[in-house]
Formats: sequence, C-alpha cells, structure tokens
Amino acid sequence: MNYSAELKKFVTSQYVYSAIRITLATVLPCLVLAHFGILKEYFLFPLGTSFVALTDQPGPFIRRRNALTFAIFCFVVVALIASLVMTVKILVLMEIIVFGMFFSLIGVYGQRLAAVGSLSLVVLAIFIDGHLTGSNIFKSLLIFASGCTWFLLIFLIVTTIQPYKLASQMIGENYLQLAEFLKIKANYYQKNPDFDKLTIQVIAKQVGIKNLQEETRETVFKTRTIVNESTTTSRLLMLMFLNSMDLHEKLMTSESDYQKLQQSFEDSTILVKIHDYLNLLSEEITNIGISLQIGTRAKPMFNLELEQKNLNADYFELRSKQLTPDNLENFMILRQILMRINEITKEINEIYKVFSQNVKLAKSLSTGLDLKKFMPNEEKLNFKVLRNNISLSSSHFRHALRITIALLLGYLFSLFQFFAIGHTYWILITTVAILKPAYSITKQRNLLRLYGTIAGATIAYVILHFVHFNAVLFVTLLLSMILCFSLLKGRYFWAVLFMTIYVFMSFNFLSPGKIDVIFKDRILDTVIAGIIAFLVSYIVLPVWEHTQNLDLMKKSAASNLIYFQSVISKFLTEDFDLEDYKVKRKNAIISLANLSDNFQRMISDPKNQQKKLEVVHQFVATSHLITAYTASLSQYSKNNEQYPEIDAESWSRKIEAEMQQTSALLNGEEMSETLKMESRIEPEDSSIDDMMMKRRTEIEENEIVDRRDPDKISHLTELKNIHDILELIYDVAKEQRKVIEKYKTETATPPQS
Repeated sequence: MNYSAELKKFVTSQYVYSAIRITLATVLPCLVLAHFGILKEYFLFPLGTSFVALTDQPGPFIRRRNALTFAIFCFVVVALIASLVMTVKILVLMEIIVFGMFFSLIGVYGQRLAAVGSLSLVVLAIFIDGHLTGSNIFKSLLIFASGCTWFLLIFLIVTTIQPYKLASQMIGENYLQLAEFLKIKANYYQKNPDFDKLTIQVIAKQVGIKNLQEETRETVFKTRTIVNESTTTSRLLMLMFLNSMDLHEKLMTSESDYQKLQQSFEDSTILVKIHDYLNLLSEEITNIGISLQIGTRAKPMFNLELEQKNLNADYFELRSKQLTPDNLENFMILRQILMRINEITKEINEIYKVFSQNVKLAKSLSTGLDLKKFMPNEEKLNFKVLRNNISLSSSHFRHALRITIALLLGYLFSLFQFFAIGHTYWILITTVAILKPAYSITKQRNLLRLYGTIAGATIAYVILHFVHFNAVLFVTLLLSMILCFSLLKGRYFWAVLFMTIYVFMSFNFLSPGKIDVIFKDRILDTVIAGIIAFLVSYIVLPVWEHTQNLDLMKKSAASNLIYFQSVISKFLTEDFDLEDYKVKRKNAIISLANLSDNFQRMISDPKNQQKKLEVVHQFVATSHLITAYTASLSQYSKNNEQYPEIDAESWSRKIEAEMQQTSALLNGEEMSETLKMESRIEPEDSSIDDMMMKRRTEIEENEIVDRRDPDKISHLTELKNIHDILELIYDVAKEQRKVIEKYKTETATPPQS
C-alpha cells in the first residue's frame, strides 16, 4: 500500500476540509467566550453551531443554503416548544410523537432534509428536560439561535470565496474511487486470484461509485457557477467530471473470462505484467484525484508511453514464440484486453491534457450535452408527497413509527431513574443516531456505536486521568473533533470513538473532576439506547430487504435491456445518438448499483429474512456481467468501423428475446412462444469461422504476421471479439432467465411444514 498517497487522499478530501471548517466554526467562539469567562453561560452558542453544521450535505449552493436556513428554523422552534412544555409530562409525550413522526417523515424529500430531521430530534433530546436552558429560557434560545446563524454566516463567506472547492473535491473523489476500482480489476490478472472474492469487491465498489456519481451530478450540474459561467475553472471541472464517467465505462469494458485466461496463460508472466501495469494506471488516476482535491494541476507520475510500449512488446514476443492454431483464440482475447488497456491509457492521457489547457482553449471547450437529462430524480417539495407516504405501505412511515416509539421508550425509561443516570438525553440522541430505515444498517451501527463508545471512553478516561495540561487537552479536543467529522460518513466506528473523546474533553472543560460520572453514564446510555433501537427495529413494522428485491430486479433487467438496445443499434443502423446512449448507460449502472446495494444489506438481515439469497446473488452477478459486457460492446459502437460480417439483426433479436423473457417472468407475465422461438435463432456469422480457419492455416504454414502497432488490431480480431461478446451476453442473459425461472418456482411453491 502507498501510505503517502493514502494520507494525501484523506487529508485533501472534502470530509477533512468540511471537518476543519466545522471545528473552527465551533471552537473559535468557545475560545472567545472562555477568554471572557462566560463559556458555561453561553455554551448553547457552539452547540447550535455544531448542530447546524452537521446538516450541511454536499450539493448545489442554493440547496445547501436553503437547507441550513430551514434547519435553523426547525431547531429554534423545537428548542422553544421543548423548553416551554418540559414540566408537563403528558405534553412532552405528545411533543415526542408529533416531532418524531414529522421529522422522520421529511426524509421522503431526500438525504438533505433527512439530516435536518435527524438533527432536529437531537435538539429535542437536548432541550427535553431543560438542563441546558436554565431559568431564562428566552435568553438561552437567543444564544442557541445565534450559534446556529453563526455557521450559516461562515458557510456563506466560505462558499463565496471558494465557489468551486466542493465540486473540485467531489470530482477528485470520483477519480480516487475509479483508481480503487481499477486496483480490484487488476487483481484478476495476479497469480491464483480468488474470483468469488474479487467479484464481490467489484460489485461493492460499483455501489460506492454510483452513490458518489449521483451526489457529484447534483453538485456539478445544479451549481450555476459551473453550468452557466464560461470561466476556465467551471468548464474544466465539467469536462473532468464527464471524463470520469467515460473512464468508468472503459474500466468496465475490461470484463473477460478470467478463469479461462488464467488457464490459457498460467505458464507465462504476461498476466502478472498486465496486473503491474494496471496498478501503475491506478496510481496515475489517484494522482489526478488528489490534484483535483487540492486544486492544483496534475502532472504524470510515470512514463506511460514507455511502460505501455514494454507491455505490448512482451505480448508480441510471447505471440511470436507460442502462437499456434490451437491457441489462436486465446491470443485474440489477450490482444483485445491489451487494446482496452491502451484505450484506458489514452483516456488518462486525455485527462492530463484537459488539466494542462490554457485559458483561451478552455473557453472554447463545450460538453454539447443536455445536462438536465443526467440529473438524479428528486422528490418535489410539496405536501402531496408527504401525505402519500402516510401509510403502512410506506417504508418512510414505518421508519417514522419506529423512531417515535423508540424515543418514547427512551424517555419513559429515563423517568424511572433505575440506574441514577445523570445524562439521560444521551439515550435519546444515541437512539436517533443508531435507528435507520434498514434493519441491517441499524444492526451494524448499533455494534459500531457500542464498540466506538467503549473504546473512546476508555481512551478519554486514561488521557484525562494522566494529562493535566489544558493546552494538550485542548489540542486533543481539536484533533478529535476534526477526525470525528472527517470519518462520520465512511468510518463510523472511528467517528464514534473520536466523538466520544471530544465529548469527554468538552465536559471536562465545562465541569472538571466529573470524569467517573461521565464515563459510567456514556457507556450505560449507549447500551440502553442500543437495546431499545435493536428491539424496535426488529419488532416494530420492520422493512426487510428481500421485500425490495423483485422491484429492483425488474428495474435492473429493464435498464439492461434498454442499454443493450442502445448499443446494438449502431450495428443495425448508422445512427448513434451519443447523448441518448450516455443517459441509458447511466440508468443501467444506477439500477445495477441499487440492486447490488440492497443485496449487500440483505446479507445483514436475520437468517429467516434472507429469502432466496442464493438466487438473488446469482441475479446480481449476471446483471453485473450483462452491464459490463454491454459496455465492452459499446466500444465498437462508438467508432466509425463497419462490421457487415456480424449478423447484428439476428443477435439483437436473440439476446433481446432472452432479456424480454426475464422481464416477463419478473412481471408475472406468460412467456410468449414468439420470444422462445427468437431466442433460438442462429446468427449467420459463418464468414467469421471461415476467416478463422484461413488464419489457422496461415499459422500452421508459419505465416505469422508480427504486427507491432499497439494502436491497431486486425479486423478479424475485432470481428471475433464482437462475436464472442455477443455470445457472452446471450449466455449470461440465458443464465439469468433460468435464475428467474428458479426464483419464481421457489416463490410459488409453499414451504413444506
């Protein structure tokens, strides 16, 4: 592992940048207040700042600004009502029900408002018993509101000074994810690879890439300064993101029959050399990503031209020594792989050229795309959407019920004071943090929260017991806050660990000498909240992942069919709509990632809820292959070559018939005899066989032509690869149809008692 690159990736990421901004916005007022000796009295100021800061999700400036403004309004209203009714228990219970339902349900409008809703419930937990408001409620609320508004002011200043920073960092992260994806793909070429493990890693990484691409699309395509302005930076950022999408597709096109490849060349070092070269390309992509995150222009790290030349020379040398009529096809497959690697190399070189564009050139660059077509779908902010989700059939409504019941249980538990806990609001805060719509995520967060809290509390206890220098403790507080906010999205255990440390440090500065009480309360509250969250998520109207499988499989099958039709159309007619193709490619990748993500969560569900697990896994795997093979075929659709030898019409009808049968089965429809007949069509590609026979004869007669141009490939090799890809797509589509036949049969057959 390149530890230097890993450290740069982390330090320059949007998460660290955001974490530093949140930490400084929170801590600087504390220093000023502490200097005047009024930090305890005005502690609600930094608290409000940190709460609003945590609602700031990546996205376009206007949406972020509006969400922060809405968050401030919600927080102040919740704090006001909670402070006014805190002495009347029946009103407190009603307040929990109303706020619990409303702030959980607004998650139907997307992640941004879901974050506002969750933090509003945390504010409710903080103010529910009045321990922070003191006797002067309105003064406390004014301080809290001022702290909330302070972060909005910081946000407006920072985004005005650096309007492109977030977009640049997010695009950079896209490249870093692609680099990791290529590293996984490279491992298929190492000695004795674990194919099953690698396939799981590829599918999981696809999910991460899809989620990040969706977030980046929203940020880039809906940020006016990037879309509308003709500045060098805005145009280059747009092009860098679009190039990352094309690079993603090229990385997907490297899908091959790796097991056959390993068997064919197990006695050669060529596959290991491919593995090493792909890792070099991965480092170059990483370099591009880090440069984008920093905001500097990237320069190539390696002499790719020389490395590529050496790799191609190794191939031609192996070919001249070992090529025979029997292994001709294997060398054709390897040649095609090298051509795809050359395409990836060209794409990386093109990206470096974009980096080096001067101002005059950059102003003439244009995407030529209708960006609205690539925007992620989003619920409109109208009451009808919310009203339609007030039903037990809505997963959002079920989640709102679970949150509300869990909060009621936590509050009622705190009233009895079984364990004489001093910070009972931690139960409610932890419950909100753990309890998520999916049982699998709740289960995972529960364990990570418990382990992180215990580890963090132990470390903080030791530090506070042995270290008595305020300067050291303050630095520890700062670092813990930065690391907590940086890791909150991707490394929940570590985020909780550092969160616990900075909470201990904060309480120590406010009330020194109470470390034993805080230690006991923090761990005990976390355990209690964890038990409540687990029981509620398991018992109260749970939404198991297997209930989502059928809909997601339908969408994936339909998107793959449309994607294939878009690609094969170039072989049938000369028209090829690049924009339409890119939209369909995007939809296919998103549908595949959603299905894969759901399957990953299903694995964490209880065993009795992992229904048809193996069948769903097979469907996910075959869907991934269809998407990847179609991406491979698309490389031939986008060039100007013609392939009349390919019976494209028959292949189109044959493959589409199989895919349509799968969709029909998923939708509960009868498979028509017409589709069954069309799936048995035999394409007339006999001329390719004749050409292959002729080529074998030439090789047998020692007429091997040593073509040394790495950028050119024989027409026969292209034809053979197109034929093989079409055959692979058909075989996988047929296998997928059989998987669904099995799925439907097992679903229709009642279990034996």
